[in-house]
Amino acid sequence: MKAILFVGHGSKDHEGNEQVLQFIESIRKNWDDSLIVQTCFLEFERPTVNQGIDACVDQGASHIAVIPIMLLQAGHSKIHIPAAIDEAKKKYPFVQFTYGRPIGVHEETFEILKSRLTEIGENLDHTNSDTAVLLLGRGGSDPDANSDLYKIARLLWEKTNYRIVEPAFMGVTNPLTAEGVERCIKLGAKKVIILPYFLFTGILMKRLEEMVRTFQHQYEATEFKLAGYFGYHPKLQTILIERVEEALKGEVKMNCDTCQYRFAAMEHVHHHHHGHDHHHHHEHV
Repeated sequence: MKAILFVGHGSKDHEGNEQVLQFIESIRKNWDDSLIVQTCFLEFERPTVNQGIDACVDQGASHIAVIPIMLLQAGHSKIHIPAAIDEAKKKYPFVQFTYGRPIGVHEETFEILKSRLTEIGENLDHTNSDTAVLLLGRGGSDPDANSDLYKIARLLWEKTNYRIVEPAFMGVTNPLTAEGVERCIKLGAKKVIILPYFLFTGILMKRLEEMVRTFQHQYEATEFKLAGYFGYHPKLQTILIERVEEALKGEVKMNCDTCQYRFAAMEHVHHHHHGHDHHHHHEHV
């Protein structure tokens, strides 16, 4: 029997975790009842990845497709999830594991971003030259993930008529949100749209709402608008279904499961993600 194990990041915010669960439930209908479908989390919430694997095996799974619900390739998808799979392979040598791809730089994500812009009243065919879009990622210590956000910002610029599209990060790395806003204004923006590159709500999204109010007070001559996060967008469903089908058919184009560099990198990882909810700073600005 085959199983699909979706892995969410996990948040200290219960609403964000509940959105992940509801989202997976909304796409459950795409597969028949012969497939086991489970959701787990890397941190702050249970079940953990290991517990999710256990649940799949307990229900009779002999092949588990592990699908990260994550936007970009970073430490979680490169190291922590593969490490959990390594442990599970030792524990369940009779079970086959296929590790799917994160969302990555996917064409459909640009359709999601554009729809979030139109929802706040933007006319993408006739944009104002003094309007800037600040594409805001979570930020992290992985150079690949951070550089991917720059690539996405450039591609968004190519696919829209905005004169200014700038990347920035909520934490961990520069430029931070305030630096991004300042740059947009120095480039001549009279209106700054903050476009979150986040999958679901959470602590960061709620902090961002407060930050926008602060920016509006700080830069009284500039208009600020906050666009929505990805949420339940139908295109997000399309992407995740595609990632599942790749894994179930054994057509995953790239993952870290066999990467020789991962084992060396593990020496520098000070913790595994077993559902603990402490000592993590990914959501700290």
